[in-house]
Amino acid sequence: MSVLVGDSTRLLVQGITGSAGAFHAKQMIEYGTQVVAGVTPGRGGERFESKVPVFDTVADAVRATGANASCIFVPPPGAADAILESFDVGIELVVCITEGIPVIDMLKVRRVLEGRKGTRLIGPNCPGIITPGACKIGIMPGHIHKAGHVGVVSRSGTLTYEAVGQLTALGIGQSTCIGIGGDPVGGMDFVDVLELFQADPDTHGVILIGEIGGGAEERAAGFIRDKMKKPVAAFIAGTTAPPGKRMGHAGAIISGGQGTAGEKIKALERAGARVAPTPSDMATTLRSMMG
Repeated sequence: MSVLVGDSTRLLVQGITGSAGAFHAKQMIEYGTQVVAGVTPGRGGERFESKVPVFDTVADAVRATGANASCIFVPPPGAADAILESFDVGIELVVCITEGIPVIDMLKVRRVLEGRKGTRLIGPNCPGIITPGACKIGIMPGHIHKAGHVGVVSRSGTLTYEAVGQLTALGIGQSTCIGIGGDPVGGMDFVDVLELFQADPDTHGVILIGEIGGGAEERAAGFIRDKMKKPVAAFIAGTTAPPGKRMGHAGAIISGGQGTAGEKIKALERAGARVAPTPSDMATTLRSMMG
């Protein structure tokens, strides 16, 4: 099994005719993802890679193809509207890759999202989600993944790839890998994903990768302590980051003395997670917990 995406996922790509959308849509198709439609206003009636129909609206695409997931490569000024367009027609899973969406736009998206059941948003500013061997939605390098039983959830795209590469090198496969993004306002957080991994009988352990800023890791620690029955290895990036200086992601900033790496590490360790001392120890730390 896996979580959120698999063989039955029917994907539409918003912004499929742009340079980034076209490049990654082709990569997703080559990986084996069912890309059933593209959406670019004004380009309806065209075909992408000679076989994927392009529509003017998400509603037209869903009506014609039965798409149940969307991947968004729309530029920042229009990306929030693209997310809402998918919400409006009942898309179950929306994955927004776009970086640099204004926070005020994402606050509007978040208010709509909180009023809906059955709709999930991954991102924005994220690498996406992959169930190895079945479905890849996003920009991650598919070849480093191996099907198996470890779930990966991360705020950092690059560290996600590092953890996956380590796992695969050790012969340890992954059930589903999810990059939730590093923006201050977004969709699914650690707790949302941990709930799915806990409920999935084929996910036997989890790697959680966090970073400075915000309180998502502390909330994850509470869930791990109270409800997680599977081993969780963690890594927190930013142990040397100074307060008040943003490090990489928009949400990676220590403000008001809160959100330090030390606080997050302590919370996770108290909850029963094992925190890797360096990025190169993520997979071996989990392996030591799984026996």
